[in-house]
Order: sequence, then structure tokens, then C-alpha cells
Amino acid sequence: MITYSQLNENQRAAVTSDASHIRIIAGAGSGKTRVLTMRIAYLIEQLGVRPYHILAITFTNKAAREMKTRINDMLGDAGTGCHISTIHSLCMRILSEDISALNYPKNFTVIDADDQRQILKEAYKEIGIDKKEYPYGASLDYIANNKYMNVDPAKAMEYSYGEPRIVNKAKVYDYYDRRLKQLYALDFDDLILFTTKLFELYPVILEKWSSKYHYIHVDEFQDVDKEQYKLIKLLSTVHDNVYVVGDPDQTIFTWRGADVNIIVNFDRDFPNTKTIVLNQNYRSTNNILSGANSLIRNNKARVDKELFSKNGDGSKIIHKTCMSETGEANYVVSQIIKLHGDGYNYRDMAVLYRANYLSREVEKVLIENRVNYVIYGGLRFYERMEVKDILSYLRMITRGDDLAFVRIINTPRRAIGPKTIDAIQQMANEKGISMYEVIKQGLYPKNRDTFDRFVRMVEKWKEDMKNGDLEVLLQEVLDDSGYRTMLEKDGETERLENIKSLLDDIKQYSQDYPDSTLDEYLQMIALYTDRASEETGDAVNLCTIHSAKGLEFDAVFVIGLSEGIFPSERTMSEGQKGLEEERRLAYVAYTRAKKLLYLTESNSFSYVIQAAKLPSRFIKEIDPAYIDNVDQKKEAFTSKIFDEDIVIHDQKKEKPKDQVYRNGDAVIHKIYGEGVVIGNSGGVLQIAFAHPHGVKKILASHPSIRKKGKDDYS
Repeated sequence: MITYSQLNENQRAAVTSDASHIRIIAGAGSGKTRVLTMRIAYLIEQLGVRPYHILAITFTNKAAREMKTRINDMLGDAGTGCHISTIHSLCMRILSEDISALNYPKNFTVIDADDQRQILKEAYKEIGIDKKEYPYGASLDYIANNKYMNVDPAKAMEYSYGEPRIVNKAKVYDYYDRRLKQLYALDFDDLILFTTKLFELYPVILEKWSSKYHYIHVDEFQDVDKEQYKLIKLLSTVHDNVYVVGDPDQTIFTWRGADVNIIVNFDRDFPNTKTIVLNQNYRSTNNILSGANSLIRNNKARVDKELFSKNGDGSKIIHKTCMSETGEANYVVSQIIKLHGDGYNYRDMAVLYRANYLSREVEKVLIENRVNYVIYGGLRFYERMEVKDILSYLRMITRGDDLAFVRIINTPRRAIGPKTIDAIQQMANEKGISMYEVIKQGLYPKNRDTFDRFVRMVEKWKEDMKNGDLEVLLQEVLDDSGYRTMLEKDGETERLENIKSLLDDIKQYSQDYPDSTLDEYLQMIALYTDRASEETGDAVNLCTIHSAKGLEFDAVFVIGLSEGIFPSERTMSEGQKGLEEERRLAYVAYTRAKKLLYLTESNSFSYVIQAAKLPSRFIKEIDPAYIDNVDQKKEAFTSKIFDEDIVIHDQKKEKPKDQVYRNGDAVIHKIYGEGVVIGNSGGVLQIAFAHPHGVKKILASHPSIRKKGKDDYS
């Protein structure tokens, strides 16, 4: 006999409700998996429902396994027979029985990611395009988006309007579609699409499956897309018992098709819906939850709830403004080291960020202090393809080594095939010179014009390097090589952000080491990548907020909280809908923390947003009662890290007219507002202000300008 004594009042209501349509609004850390599994156990044990009449849809295999294990622990063999799986596994089961109605064999093939890449490889070869210009991921996204919009390859070609890059994508889509049909194969998107098509075309088949499942349960309902929702509604046609669990405030995958309105408006599609809110959080302390509550209240597309906890108030949320990205990373890592000294495991701490490029500076400081870390669900900054490409271009200037040459000679595409590269390599080996020297000396007769242009470009960079301005040199490399244009044409926003972050990196390096050379910079990067290979089991977690969904940590650091970065300028361009998506993402980040939550940002200029950084609204929207601003406080820690921000803040004891301005200082102008010092020459400041003012030159002694002071943070 199952005992329900461990459930709180709302959980018990969610388990035992007799309504046909039930919507569980399950807040972060509210025990939704326990409720869902106990609901299924209740149906079997208390209501006598046969297990094989119960369907539970999850969105990961891990979640499905966990649910099966819990039900087995509660009911033993009596729980055997429930269909608990991902929606894709369910569709595969349905199609394996009835796909013949669509003229496909029952032993159809389901292709995985490797199979998809192999088909794209074939397509690229036939069409004559390169994967570096058309990354596989971008092509697969293009194909999936067209499928979900019911756009076939012919229509996709029509909608390309002759634009070369879109034409090539449409050609890839056409090849991919034809190849799958030849193989009688389906990809993961097809599993959903073919199943809904089957049900819509053949009502007898729909009735068969809808009759089979008397009770339908859907976990993570906030993440379903329109096609998945259509399938769920079709399956509920006969018995009409639907039980969904989710949290509108955690809908953060709209870029994958998730629609927050599906869960918010569920009661419109299913009349007499019983809505139960699970708002007792078992993970976090009340200061963290209250801060998150005050943030998310600013959204309109939601179901009202207020999370609370019996874990006590705990520490307030800590907010720190730093003067530079380096200072921000120093502060974060210093706190991590301090917490480790206080008994926290590194694996119980996480650094979360809105975009992958933001990991760069934190990675460097962690490596410098020999703190092990892992990138959860991603690559380390200097291992990312576009970063390695550009570093290889820079190596062509200083060393011209063969590895760098092979990597970038055809990136962007210059019609240099593998046979040509092999021939040049063989000639270089025979003559005992580098591959670059082979083409520079004109020893390889084919593709002469292309190689001459490449050599002229590299030699020009070598001359420009003598000026010593590494930042300008990198800008030239990006423009002259066509690499930046290649990424812009294909809409590779994330890769562009990583490149812009590399610009910030080399700019910061030049400021820190004004007499340094390009070769010294590359040696420094090599040291970081070498040290980064050392890992142990106890490591700090670094990950994007999207990757952190469903995870929890004792201490969480959310970095890069600046307007235009988080919230993302790109997403905010979508209007209120985009802003609410960003706010939900912040809410998810904040509620990953169990005991300690740190929010950080810096006031430096950013190449990524092309503006001076200002604090995010997602800090200002937190009720002041739950957040502690430590901007002006010295932080005591025992690590070997030098916190540049502490020293800079000490200078604010000087009288305003005697202030010494440094790069990275936050300032306030009477007309232009808040800005950041990015240069200081002969008493003339270069200050980056927010749009539309841009960069201005102002005398340091001018009365219109002053440093941002303590009172400005209140």
C-alpha cells in the first residue's frame, strides 16, 4: 500500500484528483516527478486502472527511466505494462505497426545524427559546397524548420528567391529528402510528422491507438511544440483523460518550437480543466525564491504562482558589478575558491551564462588558478571551431606552419581540394620547406591566382603586424580573409559572438601587456589550452542556462548580466514575446541555486554588442529586500587572485576633480548618460556610451563628466 503522508496538500490533490483534464503548474524544485509517478501508481492501485491503458510521455530517456524505476519501487510487478517513453519512442512504436498505410515498410529505418551528417556529406559533395561554410547543424535546422512549416523542397527553392546561399540550402534539403525516401528512412522530426499525418488520414488507425490509452500524461508540458500538441490531442480523442505537468515560467526552448501559450491556454482546448499549482520548493532558500518570484512577476504570459520553501531564508542574493570582464572572472573564481575552502565541492558549484562566448574569461582565470572545470554540454572556448580557425590565421602571420595552413587555406572556400593540398604537402616534404613557402615561391603551378591572392593577404598582415596593434590586426584578418562575411551570410550568430569575444580577448591582452607581440599572445593561448586538459572528478560546472535546465547546485554564479547580453539584444528585437522569453531564462538560472546565488556583470565595452555595458534589468527587477549589492565592499578571500575591482573602487575616496580615469571605469555624463572609459590620452578620454551616442572624446577635467559613484548603484 502506497503512503501519501510525505506529500504536501497541493501534491496530494494533484495525485488524487478525479478530473478528466488536469493541469499541474509545477514550480522549480516542487517535486513534480514524485507527483507524476505517484499519480500513475494511484490510478493502478486505488482506481484499478490496467497499466497498459496508461501512457506517460517524457522528453528525455533519462526521465523515462527514472519514472519507470520509481513506479517499480512503489508497485513492483503490479506496475509493469505502463507505456512510459519519449514522444519519439511512442511514435516509433505506432509507426512500426501502421506505417504501411503510408506505403513505407514496417522495418523502416530511423536515422540518427551521424546518419544525417553522412547524408549531408554526400549532398555537399554533389552540390559542391563546404561544411565550414554551411555547418551541418545550420543545414539540419533549415531542413527541420521547413518540414514543420509544411514546406517541401520545391517550395523551399521557390522561397529562396535566387539568393545563392539559400539556394544551396534548398538543394541540400532536396537531396536529403530524396535520399531518405530512397532509404525508406525517417529522421526524428519525421517520427512526429508521419504519426500525425497517419492519424489525420486514417481515422480507423487513430481510433485504434486512442482507444488503447485511457489516461495520457505529459511531463515538461511547457516544452511541447504545436506538432507534438496536435499528436497529444489526437491520442486523447476516445477517452479524453489528459494530465499535463509543466511550468510556463520555465519555457525557454521557443527556438526549438516550444510555445508557452500551449500550457497557458490549455484550459481553452480542454474544458473544465482542473489546475493545481505546486509552489512549495524543496530545493532553494526563501531569499533566492523570493528574488526569482519578484523577477518573473514582470511576465504576462504565465499562470500566477509564488514559490516558497521551508528551508529557511538563507543568504541574500549577491550582486557584484565589476569594472571589466577580467575583474568579473577574478571575482567569481575568488568566491569559488573561498567556498571550496569552506567545504563546498567544486562539482556543487556552477557558472551559468546566456551565451557560450561568455565562458572565455572565467575559463582563463580557472586555469590560471588550477581549478578544474567542465563545460557541460559544450566545448571549451579555445577549442571551438571558429576560434581555432582564426587562431590558425594568426599563426600563418607569425609561423606559417603546415597545420595552420591546412586548416584555413580553404576556409572560407577557395576551391582548393584535398588532392591539391596533398600535392603541396608532398612538394614541401621533398624540398624541406613549409607548405606556405611552396605557394609563396610559386612552385605549385595550379590555382596560381588563388594562391597568389592568399600570399599577398598574409604578407600584408605581416607588414601590418609591425605596427604592434593586435586588435587592428585581428580586425583585418577577419575582413580580408572573408571569414566574418562567411559567418554573417549564413546567420551564424553564436560563432560570430565567439569571434567577437576573441576580439575582446586580444584587446584586453594588449591593454594588460602593451609591449607584447602576436607570437607571445599565441603562446599564452597555447598554455591555456594545454593546462585545460587536466581534469579530475571534482570540477566546477560551466554551462549555458539552456543546458542547466533540470540541474541544481549549492552555489550558482550567473555572469554577464548586462543589457544586450542578458537579456539578449537579438531576442529582445522580437518585442515583448522575446523579452519574456529572456526573463524566463533568468528565472530558470536563478532557481538552479540551492543555497547561494551570485549575479555579476561588468562595465567594460563589448565588441559583441558594440556598446558600453550597463547592468541588466534582470538585476533591477529583483526586490531589493532579497539582494545584497556588494559593489563597494571589499571581498576577503585567500586565493592568489588579484581582484582589480577592489583597488579601483578604493580610488573613489578622491575628490571628483582629482579623479584619475582608467580604462574600464564607469562614468556618468550629464547629457549622454552612463558610459565606460575605453581610452585616455593626454587628458582626453575616449568614452563608449550606449546607443545612439556611441564613442565620444571628452576632456577628463570637463565638469559634465564624473565617475559612477556608490549612490548611483542604489
